[in-house]
Amino acid sequence: MNDDQLLRYSRHILLNDIGIEGQARLLASRVVVIGAGGLGSPALLYLGTAGVGHITVIDNDVVDLTNLQRQIAHNMARAGMNKARSAMQSIAEINPQVQVDCITERADHAMLDRLVALADVVLDCCDNFVTRHAVNRACVKHKKPLVSGAAIQWDGQISVFDPRSNTSPCYACLFPPSSELEEVRCAVMGVFAPLVGIIGSMQAAEALKLLIGTGSSLAGRLLMLDGRAMSWTEVRFPRVATCGVCGH
Repeated sequence: MNDDQLLRYSRHILLNDIGIEGQARLLASRVVVIGAGGLGSPALLYLGTAGVGHITVIDNDVVDLTNLQRQIAHNMARAGMNKARSAMQSIAEINPQVQVDCITERADHAMLDRLVALADVVLDCCDNFVTRHAVNRACVKHKKPLVSGAAIQWDGQISVFDPRSNTSPCYACLFPPSSELEEVRCAVMGVFAPLVGIIGSMQAAEALKLLIGTGSSLAGRLLMLDGRAMSWTEVRFPRVATCGVCGH
């Protein structure tokens, strides 16, 4: 770690649970983030400022004026630009030492299989169940921890799925692919702007803890936020033996 890095990350290094060794782990880590919108924006910025050495961001969408109410990685000058590229620029403006790879195509099974295999942690910041389940399957296959977040209207949720443990449930244990879940979008239902900032920042926090190897993760726990009351509800859930993805 050079002098600039020692200074840049000094507030991390002062923490007993991180120190120089933990910060060095972050610098050597690889993270994949699916989605550079409301959740991905704060998650990506905090991962970048914290010094995660290699970040791959996947998003095929472009910056639109309606995004700027909550997607803080983007600005008006980048309207029409791909969101992954816009987020890369925002990270570089704060921490140019981080390597960011942009993928401007929609994530598919082949892409996820290739990228997840190389990652240390994966963040699901997308907005549709098809992609969420595809990400989960890739993480289970390659035994990579997944930090999943969601937010709509006034409600947010976050959990961690860690297939490195034989007792940890996967995303499909909690939300089976066969279940009739209603697909809702911000464009139709709306979303309270700071809500995605709260959940996305927590996703970054959980990812950094996993990379450093400190604290206890949200594996097996779903945190749900009521943004109106600013109250949290925790639900614990087990691994499902008959799960079609991680069951044996």
